[in-house]
Amino acid sequence: MSSYYAQEGHGPYELHDVGDFVTQEGATIRACKLAYATFGKLNAKKDNAILVTTWWTGTSKIMEQIYVGKGRALDPDKYFIVIANQIGAGLSSAPNNTPSPHNATRFPKLRIGDDVRAQHKFLTEKFGIKRLALVFGGSMGAQQTYEWAVRYPDMVARAAPLAGMARNSDHAYLFASTMADALTGDPAYHDGFYAHSHDMHRGLRRVAKLMAVTGWCAPFYQKQVWKGLGFASVEDFLTGFMENFFLPMDPNVLLYTLDKWQHGDVSSHAGGDLKKALGSIKAKVSVMPIENDLIFPPQDCEAEAKMISGALYRPIRSVCGHLGLFAVDATYNADIDKHLNELLAVKA
Repeated sequence: MSSYYAQEGHGPYELHDVGDFVTQEGATIRACKLAYATFGKLNAKKDNAILVTTWWTGTSKIMEQIYVGKGRALDPDKYFIVIANQIGAGLSSAPNNTPSPHNATRFPKLRIGDDVRAQHKFLTEKFGIKRLALVFGGSMGAQQTYEWAVRYPDMVARAAPLAGMARNSDHAYLFASTMADALTGDPAYHDGFYAHSHDMHRGLRRVAKLMAVTGWCAPFYQKQVWKGLGFASVEDFLTGFMENFFLPMDPNVLLYTLDKWQHGDVSSHAGGDLKKALGSIKAKVSVMPIENDLIFPPQDCEAEAKMISGALYRPIRSVCGHLGLFAVDATYNADIDKHLNELLAVKA
């Protein structure tokens, strides 16, 4: 297991055994482990629980550091906050931590619904939670948020999908394919059975560069936001921030979660009818795109919001685009907390 996914870097987190878990694609993850972290206490009525889901490359530690805190909307003094790590993403059961013969590219293919079903089993069996005050997540976490609201409409009181869509677009699918090609095209890939993740540095550097182009946006570079992050030039930023971020990661973990991201689509619950699927949502919903997002553009998110009865549409100000998720903008946290507090104040 890569040290990147260890407790030292992304803990503390706990592991819950959800048992032998049959995926949507018809494979079995034996003794499937779900990595999670909790903050605050579950009250006697068990009605103060908030589920936070994770994005591509994201972990419970990253989500805690950016979004959880006293005085914030996600306040552990008020709520019992559970952050669940995706299956396949390195901390929960994944290609990098599963014994042979189910390791690497023999690990089962995954879908967003697999995460949500495992999370549901975990929350109901471990804590006895029957209703969630809020489900919140960004990017792939937004995909999980929509899946929760459609799959378990009576359990989700409120939902806040951030910088993500209920049905992945063709554009986002192609972008993810390009990043996957960058990894599988590395000479060290060896059909996914590379000796060590650092042997794949060429592919990982290509992914870093692709994300530097599309994850950020033109205003980010025009306004030289990277200077405020402590870098002397764009090249310095690319090496010191983007490559430094991706190089420790496991390529198979990235590939499995990319494939899951590409196939995210709640319309599968309504025979391919997205409007019908989103129309089945009973939760109070606040759709929060990020300005200048090139991966999940605000106009695409707004079109989905209009399919949800009574949904609030609350764009987040940003000159950073999709990776504004990391709270680089000075106004970001204030916007997030304002919109989450507004949603949490709505009776549901």
